[in-house]
Amino acid sequence: MSQVALELKNVKKTIGKKEIIKGLDLTINQGEVYGFIGPNGAGKTTTIRMVVGLMKLSGGDIKILGKSIQSEYKEAAKNIGAIVENPELYPFMTGWQNLMHYARMYEGITKERIKEVVSLVGLEKVINDKVGKYSLGMRQRLGVAQAILHKPALLILDEPTNGLDPAGIREIRDYIRDLAVKDNVAVMISSHLLSEIELMCDRIGIIQQGEIIQERSVRGDDEAEDAGLKVILDVEQSVQAEEILKESGLTVEKESDKLIVELNRKDIPNVVKQLIENEILVYGVTPVKATLEDQFLELTGGNVIG
Repeated sequence: MSQVALELKNVKKTIGKKEIIKGLDLTINQGEVYGFIGPNGAGKTTTIRMVVGLMKLSGGDIKILGKSIQSEYKEAAKNIGAIVENPELYPFMTGWQNLMHYARMYEGITKERIKEVVSLVGLEKVINDKVGKYSLGMRQRLGVAQAILHKPALLILDEPTNGLDPAGIREIRDYIRDLAVKDNVAVMISSHLLSEIELMCDRIGIIQQGEIIQERSVRGDDEAEDAGLKVILDVEQSVQAEEILKESGLTVEKESDKLIVELNRKDIPNVVKQLIENEILVYGVTPVKATLEDQFLELTGGNVIG
């Protein structure tokens, strides 16, 4: 069983009289990629800032590999790698010099390790150029390299694909997946690109008004994934089929000659069997999975994501 890399227990944050974070509970295991999304002002950035120690907690506790960031900050913090908002880089230094400078903050980071991360993020050709000449995407990659240099147990990335072209986005996505699987790193990602979150993550948590309003698996192994599934039925006699399904108590929508039915996954064979027994020709059964974007908008009432 994977060790818990990050644990938030009843975490609260009050600024003035306003309660920004309201008793947040969250766990991320080693080897897991967790997407953390929410509308503007939901408390996403505040939570991340508390996790990395840039903001004090008003209540509760945060633990990294079992070490409290309040009572054992030094021990907890050495297990975190992070990019919060934008990578902090020196533009007048080369990429290599930036990484060497950062490496001095930790013990045991060799030049071989620096070369390894440079290769991993694909910056070999420009690593000796000054960062001031880098594109936004290159700076983002160098930021990821900097964050993983000391082999953290928990990697926190705020908008890791910001400024990258589609090929760069795919490279970073694949690298993050490899990092989690091969190096057993827990990765917490905040991004407004919901399609990328869906491709990158194992689980996602949606935060709104300082509370997690839903957590679910992206890999489709939750029981909830099988409930309330929409299924498109391609049938020959759509009018008769619609009547049969409605008589069975199912909600049916019509789209051209196809029928859209909401039912549990385990009930699909029975519905098909019922139609066939009533001499309805069934040409196709296609489950329709709601996208993360659809679910986000439904849960948050269409609030702007940020």
